[in-house]
This record gives sequence, structure tokens and C-alpha cells, in this order.
Amino acid sequence: MTETVKISAQHLNFYYGDAQAIFDVSLDFKPCQVTALIGPSGCGKSTFLRCLNRMNDLIPISRVNGKILLDNENIYDQSVDVVMLRRRVGMVFQKPNPFPKTIFENAAYGLRVNGVRDKAFIEHRVEESLKKAAIWDEVKDRLNESALGLSGGQQQRLCIARALAVEPEVVLMDEPASALDPIATQKIEDLIHELKESYTIIIVTHSMQQAARVSDMTAFFYIGKLIEVGETDTLFTRPRLKQTEDYITGRFG
Repeated sequence: MTETVKISAQHLNFYYGDAQAIFDVSLDFKPCQVTALIGPSGCGKSTFLRCLNRMNDLIPISRVNGKILLDNENIYDQSVDVVMLRRRVGMVFQKPNPFPKTIFENAAYGLRVNGVRDKAFIEHRVEESLKKAAIWDEVKDRLNESALGLSGGQQQRLCIARALAVEPEVVLMDEPASALDPIATQKIEDLIHELKESYTIIIVTHSMQQAARVSDMTAFFYIGKLIEVGETDTLFTRPRLKQTEDYITGRFG
């Protein structure tokens, strides 16, 4: 029997010190689907996304209550190895952030950090991940050149390859195309369509047009609360709540 939920937030609350940023959010993500998180700036969607692989742990004053289950195991359990968790739940950030290393070493970075030493295996995984990120043909003759010489769109696809190299199960994307031009954005969107055959993808986007193009499900956040979630086509054409309709028709946000 195939599992119906890959990752699940259950009654999640998140605080920066005394300030609460996420309020009692429960949300399921199915395998091999793209879910878009939308809402106005500051509504908590990026904070929520970072809860899904415990990136917020890096903020000293942050705390969480509630659960996030990955394959039915609570990722906030004390027994969880956070390094292994972030290997299973990869992350691509808003601005391309390649390391000042070669293209090859950028793609190989996660493997080396995880202790992989087999040179042939690393070469195989680097090629495979660059192909999956739809950038291999553009860089295969430049692998020993600095990644900083790539265009913004190429850098972002390299960062996606870097995330894929360690074989994650879930890929989180925090506005992955917001710093890119329209052509590079389309390449990222085409890539998301291809990747969802193998990965559960959760994307924060400020662009409702992008959410409509790339996602199967859309969740609308407002002031730290999950207002409405549903199939993307339905949410955009027949939202259940007036607040959702007001946002997607541009009355606020």
C-alpha cells in the first residue's frame, strides 16, 4: 500500500522569543506532489517551511510545540539526528547561494559532509544530480571552474543539484525564483514539474501565478495561521473563504 502522507504538521506552534509566528497549523503533504504556500509578506509561510527541516533550530530564541511527522516519525523528537533529517528534507533558498568552490565541488558538497569518500561514487552522483537539475549540458565542460561564474539561474539550478545529490525525499524551496529573470524562472518551474515524479516538493512563493503553474495543492497563510488549503485549481477558482478570495483577487496583500 502506498503511503498517502509523506510529511505532516500537526498543531504546530512556533515562537520567536515571546512572539508567536505560527498558530496551530495542521497540514499534510503527499508524496510526489508540489504544494505551494502563499500569503502576504510576513504571514509565516517561510517560517513554517523552515520548521519542516528544523532550520529554525539555528535561531537561539526560537521554540516549537506540536509535531511534524516525516513517515510517521516526529522530527522534533530528541532522538532525531538533525543532520540526517536535513539530508532527507533538502532546502533551496531564495537567493542562489553557491559556495566559492568549483561547480563540481558545489554539487559534491553534501556527499563529502556526509562522509562519502568513494571518488567514483561522488562523480556518478554529481553527474546524476546535475542532470536532474537540468544544468548538466551547460556545465559538463566547466566542472572545475568557479560556480560564482555562472548566471543567477544557473547558480540556482546548481543549488538544486547540490540538494539532490544526497538523495533527499522532500525538497523545500523558499521562493526559489524570486531573484531570477523570467527565462530562468521558467527553467526552474519546468524543473519542478520534472522533479515531482521523484520528490515531495513544498514551495513558498509570493507569485500566485507561479503557484497556479507549478503546484498540485495550495495552502494560504495569513498572520501565522493556515486559512485554507485545497487543490490548486479549486482554491484559485472556487475558494471556500472570502479571506482567500480577497487575497487571490488582489484586494489585499
